Amino acid sequence: MSFTNRFKSWLTERDRQTPFGTWLMAAAPSTAEALGYCGFDFLVVDMEHVPIEVSDLAGILRAIGCTPAEAVVRLAWNDQVLVKRALDAGARTVMLPFVQTAEEAREAASYTRYPPEGVRGVAAVHRGSKFGTIPDYLKRANSEICTIVQLETPEAIERLPEIAAVDGIDAVFVGPGDLSAAMGHIGNIAHPKVQALIEKAAASARSAGKPIGIVGPNPDMVKRFVGYGYDFAAIASDLAMMTGRANDWLSTLKGEAAAAASPAAAY
Repeated sequence: MSFTNRFKSWLTERDRQTPFGTWLMAAAPSTAEALGYCGFDFLVVDMEHVPIEVSDLAGILRAIGCTPAEAVVRLAWNDQVLVKRALDAGARTVMLPFVQTAEEAREAASYTRYPPEGVRGVAAVHRGSKFGTIPDYLKRANSEICTIVQLETPEAIERLPEIAAVDGIDAVFVGPGDLSAAMGHIGNIAHPKVQALIEKAAASARSAGKPIGIVGPNPDMVKRFVGYGYDFAAIASDLAMMTGRANDWLSTLKGEAAAAASPAAAY
C-alpha cells in the first residue's frame, strides 16, 4: 500500500515541470473532484477563509483522493490542535498561514511530527493512517508529511532565509494578497513594489535551497511568477473560475440582447 506523498516528492524534482494548482473555496467535494480530473497537480483546501470543518475536510479529501491531484490543506492558523486534527483526517501536506519568524516556523514543523522530532499527538486508528492499515505509520509519517509555511508580510520576506533554514519546513509560500495589503497596496498585487518583493522572495528562497510557491489571479500573472523562479503555483480558485466564466457568458448574452433591442437594430 503506497504512502508516498507525491507533492513532497515534486518539491525535490528540479527537472520536473512546475506543478500547478488552484484554490478550493466552494467547500464542495463535487467541485474538488471535478477539478482534480481537470489536470491540476494540486488543490488547496482552504480552511482559513472558508467555513470548512474537519468533518467537511475528510469528505473533500476523499473526493480529491479519487483523482490524480494531490491535496494541500491550508489551515486557519499555526495551531497545534488544528494541525493534529487535519493530519488525523487524512491531510499529508499542510500550509500554515502568517508565519513571521523562525521560531513560529519551528513550532509549525513540530506540530506535524511525532516525537521525538515533534509534538504531534498519537492515535492508533484514524483516516490519516488508513484506519491503522498502513504498516509502521507512526514511524513513517514524519518523513511523508509536508509542511509549508506562508510568508505574508515584508517582515516575513526579510526573514525568509532563517525561516527556510528551519528543520522540518519543506517549502515556503508567499501570500501576495496579504503581502500587498501589508505594504499599503491592498488589492493590487501588480504594484511594482509588491512585484519587486515577490521577485526578491523567489531569489532568496533559491539562495536558501528551499522550494517556494505562490498563487496568482490569472495565467499571465502566474507565468510571471514562474519566471521569477517560483517552484509551484496556484491559479485563482474554483469560485473565481466559475464566476469569471459566468460573467463572461452573461456579458455576451446580455450585450447581444441589448443590441437586438436597440432602436438602431430596426434599420
